[in-house]
Amino acid sequence: MPPSERVIAADLQQQMLDVLQDRAKRAGVADRIRTHRCEPNRIGVDTPIDFAIAFAMVHETPHTEKFLQQIYSCLKVGGLLFVAEPRLHVPVRTFEKMMSIARGLGLTKYGEPQIRLCKAVVLAKP
Repeated sequence: MPPSERVIAADLQQQMLDVLQDRAKRAGVADRIRTHRCEPNRIGVDTPIDFAIAFAMVHETPHTEKFLQQIYSCLKVGGLLFVAEPRLHVPVRTFEKMMSIARGLGLTKYGEPQIRLCKAVVLAKP
């Protein structure tokens, strides 16, 4: 990651953010990572972003459409959202419903990376 790039790490659990900060310090990149503790139904990040990652967590949100709408609102035009869900835990039908919601919001499929034991997609905001 170029030195000018920044990461916003958002999570509900402060413990997860603390672990991330510790690892980032050891790796020498803590100054480029801003942690943000979310609320249960609100991400709370208003900074325009180029790329978002939702790894094995969309199925955990109580309102998939609300979550994806918040991500969509944060993404810059041309921004990307990477979604990966565990195949053994998230049925195909559930993943397809997530993608249908994403399409309804205006996200388009950009790619389908191969992630071991996951169903994954990269979505773009046109």
